[in-house]
Amino acid sequence: MNERQTLGRWGESLAAIHLEAKGYQIVTRNWRCQYGEVDLVAKTGAEWVFVEVKTRRGQTMGAPEEALTAVKQRKMVAVAEEYLLAHDLDADWRVDLVAVELDTSGKLLRCDHIPNVVLGW
Repeated sequence: MNERQTLGRWGESLAAIHLEAKGYQIVTRNWRCQYGEVDLVAKTGAEWVFVEVKTRRGQTMGAPEEALTAVKQRKMVAVAEEYLLAHDLDADWRVDLVAVELDTSGKLLRCDHIPNVVLGW
């Protein structure tokens, strides 16, 4: 695993801890299908939550939120729909983002959970 992948996995673990502390149940991690991958699949009450985690060290690549492009949002919707179909689930769902930002030395600056990042689909 390269440094970027290691940073991404670390961010996903931090995001899972953050969501669990808010009462979410993490159902699975890194679920893949023909349309792509979802970092975390969680539940809160009866609602399914498909979570994209973006982790950045420093500002060279911009803020984590900036990495959730329109193309990535469409892929997230397709992956979520495929997950629900594959698991025979007819439930309310949404796509969330967890933005993890570190300074250049690796110190955690923030871990922000942003619900409903994909609107209008």
